[in-house]
Amino acid sequence: MSSNPPTTVTVRILEKDYEVSCAPDEVDALTASARLLNNHMKAIRESGKVVGLDRIAVMAALNIADDFLRSDSDTSQDHERVDKLTQKVGDALAEQKQLNP
Repeated sequence: MSSNPPTTVTVRILEKDYEVSCAPDEVDALTASARLLNNHMKAIRESGKVVGLDRIAVMAALNIADDFLRSDSDTSQDHERVDKLTQKVGDALAEQKQLNP
C-alpha cells in the first residue's frame, strides 16, 4: 500500500466520465481496468440483448470475473487488487447514478 495521498483519476465509461480516487501507484491499473470495463460494456450494449446501464454493468462485471477466475492467475494479491478496483469503479458508477437519476 502506498503512503502517498490518493489522487483523483477521471475514467470514461460508455461516454460518461467518472472520477475515482486511488493511490498514485494504482493509476495505470485503474485506467487499464476502466478501459477493459468500457470495452466489455460497449460490446454488451452493441449486442442489443441487454438494456440499461445497471444491467450492462452487471453483465460486464460477471464476464470479467468469469474471465479472471478461468485464468491461471490465482494469487490472493491479484484477487485483492481486482476487488479494490472493482469496488472503486462500482462506487463511481453508483455516485454517478445518484447525480444523474
